[in-house]
Amino acid sequence: MGCRKRAAKRELLRVTAGSDAEGRPAVVPDPTATAPGRGAHLHPTQECYDLAVRRKAFGRALRISGSPGLPSTPVAEHLSHACPP
Repeated sequence: MGCRKRAAKRELLRVTAGSDAEGRPAVVPDPTATAPGRGAHLHPTQECYDLAVRRKAFGRALRISGSPGLPSTPVAEHLSHACPP
């Protein structure tokens, strides 16, 4: 979704539309790929995430109408814990 390069599904991080810790709508990580609903995949790297945010790809990939600026902070937090600098 971010860099648009192909990879095996097991190498990618699935994200879905959900809610953050405060209950507001947000893009959330689904590392186990078990959450219901439409999902999108991106490489679990900060670069790929940054590209997806810059291109506003989350709203399009998850087909969320009216929310092109849906926050993706939970995904950024997941990547910072999973891939420390």
